[in-house]
Amino acid sequence: IVCNPPWIPARANTAIEQAIYDPDSRMLRAFIQGVGAHLTETGEAWLILSNIAELFNLRSRESLLSLIAQAGLKVLARIDTRPSHARAADQEDPLYSFRKKEITSLWRLALA
Repeated sequence: IVCNPPWIPARANTAIEQAIYDPDSRMLRAFIQGVGAHLTETGEAWLILSNIAELFNLRSRESLLSLIAQAGLKVLARIDTRPSHARAADQEDPLYSFRKKEITSLWRLALA
């Protein structure tokens, strides 16, 4: 099961922002809390998530790991990548200092 939820736990102001903003991490929480019921003993849930919310101090890594554990899941592995799009290298971009630190991860989750 694969999920790529919106990455920033804040309220969207426009329809297009709904792809980026997840108020109170509702979609992320619902996915993590409910996915275990759909996994087989050897099944995996793949969560694709940027650390941008961590960089903005909107969510901590500890809270994500706690949510995973509370849902009866464990992290099998995490595969990280850095952005390679033009804005990540654009020093004139107002978010450059964050984008150069951003890491997008594929979290491989399974039943604990």
